[in-house]
Amino acid sequence: MQELFDHPYLQGLFFDTVLCLFVVAVKGNSLIILAIVFHLPLHTPMYFFIANLALIDILCTSAILPKMMQNLMHGKKTISFDSCMAQLFTFSLSSGTELVLLTAMAFDWYMAICRPLSYVIVMTNSVCIALAAIVWAVGAISSLVHTLLMLRLHFCGSNFIWHFCEIPPLLALSCTSAYLNEVMVFIADVFLAMGNFLLTGMFFAFISSSILKIQSSEGKRRAFSTCSSHLVVVDLYYSAIIYTYIRLTSSYSLNKDKLVAVLYMIVTPALNPLIYSLRNKEVKVTFRKILPLERVSLKRIGLTLLGPL
Repeated sequence: MQELFDHPYLQGLFFDTVLCLFVVAVKGNSLIILAIVFHLPLHTPMYFFIANLALIDILCTSAILPKMMQNLMHGKKTISFDSCMAQLFTFSLSSGTELVLLTAMAFDWYMAICRPLSYVIVMTNSVCIALAAIVWAVGAISSLVHTLLMLRLHFCGSNFIWHFCEIPPLLALSCTSAYLNEVMVFIADVFLAMGNFLLTGMFFAFISSSILKIQSSEGKRRAFSTCSSHLVVVDLYYSAIIYTYIRLTSSYSLNKDKLVAVLYMIVTPALNPLIYSLRNKEVKVTFRKILPLERVSLKRIGLTLLGPL
């Protein structure tokens, strides 16, 4: 495995940075799940989907970052083939599931803002559970297909990959034809990435149109503030995924693409708790109940996330 950071004298700094982001991502998302599970006012469709998103982020970071930190600490930077395939499956599962989940979340917001009278009738518990099951099933099937297709290939050459096993660098190492793999990657990118991105954009176009009709300027400000935060994450995540996966293997560049991978693999899972939940008053109140921090401000809670697990 090739290092993400090619400067040995900065390995300690890079390790501390990755460790900090890992703790923030895992602890922040874990607190969100606990808050949603144990606080009844948060038992709504929106927070149900946020809990699923938090679980996906924990799955993604736990599958990738521990091995990355091990590589930063030790001179021997290798991974077994079986572990590589397990890492590939887990990462593909989390990334594919998150793409579909973001669309489900956009649909929930669309129903809440644009169809408020039908919201309670449509977004029932059974519907939310069914949507979540579909989301995870699509991600699992897509991940299984890519992993099984990868198992049929033979690898040779330098066998250098980045810190984790991802589809583009593995296909670049294949000694046999990876045409079928590239076709399936392209199909998955069209339907999972671009398709869900278009659906999400369509839902938020309707949401924006409805927000503009709100008479209260304060109401417009709050609604746009919430939507803009979500759209920032969507844009960052989708842009990185489409950039990485829509191209053929021949255009893959280890040096150029590894920084893009940092965006959706490390930064986004660490930012999601802040963007989706820590800015919400109900979640902050719940955190104060879960944690013995009744008089602690939101800033203090953010610092607490940097503490030991």
